[in-house]
Amino acid sequence: MQLRRDPITQSWVIQQTAEHSWAESGICPLCPGHESLCPPNLYVYPLSAANWQVRVIPHRNPIYQIEGDSARQAEGLYDKMRNLGAHEVVIEHPDHNKQLSDLSDDQVIQALRAYVARITDLKKDTRFRYVTLFRNVGAEAGQELEHPHSEITATPFIPRRSAYELRSALTHYENKERCLFCDIIKQELDQQARTVEWNELFMSFCPFASRVPYETWVMPIYHHASFEEDVTSPEKELQLARLLKSTLRRLSMVTKASHLVLHTSPNVNSRPYRTGTWRTLSEDYHWHLEILPIIPGKSRSYSIKEVYFNSLPTPEMAAKELRDGGSAQK
Repeated sequence: MQLRRDPITQSWVIQQTAEHSWAESGICPLCPGHESLCPPNLYVYPLSAANWQVRVIPHRNPIYQIEGDSARQAEGLYDKMRNLGAHEVVIEHPDHNKQLSDLSDDQVIQALRAYVARITDLKKDTRFRYVTLFRNVGAEAGQELEHPHSEITATPFIPRRSAYELRSALTHYENKERCLFCDIIKQELDQQARTVEWNELFMSFCPFASRVPYETWVMPIYHHASFEEDVTSPEKELQLARLLKSTLRRLSMVTKASHLVLHTSPNVNSRPYRTGTWRTLSEDYHWHLEILPIIPGKSRSYSIKEVYFNSLPTPEMAAKELRDGGSAQK
């Protein structure tokens, strides 16, 4: 595979040469007893491999290759490089039929700890500028294996949407000396028109300009730029686990298919970077989870200007419908 940069949008595009299936016929490689079908563990809890609850492994057919360097080169005005990076799979529970929202509080906490451990470890590698987690649920979302799982990727570039967020957050901070996301949280809690639910530490809400029906964000009410540096105390783990489970259950009432993506701070240890690039990052950025449900028949292709079409009249209606679903906690 190869990475090529669009000189107009600055997006990096993966050029895939071949596609290989991971799953054996009738066998789930992520289920207990089939560990030999997977690469060796990068993380496992508990340490007894025979009784694991959470595992992290390298993807067997990774998009990115961890060995070597980026080998950046020019082709006229164009830029390209090797598909340097990391691609890992987080198996959040041994049960083939349990989604994240079906797990107990402690089981979700163990999954959160696996996320934190692997993102922290990958950010020690100065070749990687951005590390994130994503979760595709359902065939419509491109879920590769039936066994519920998340994926972690590390790349030598910052994805375009994250780069837009970082620039907007910095501009807002330079103009107002406040975090843009904190200002959004304050207004959402004051108005309570788009909020779905909240607890002492975290909240979920439908964004003012939702891109798709029932788009929902989860973020800390307090300020913090980095997920992996923040979610490390038992209280934060528990509160996030409970709110995330409840929010996912509410969304499951309207669709079983969705994308979940973690937006966290870039790798400040990455090289090379200009001096002062991330000078105010800890003050101007705010980590969050973005969940984009997939509603069959309710989406239209966005226009050439990338203006998204949301078939619901307003995110306020979406938030009310999710709230009115009642308490989603068990």
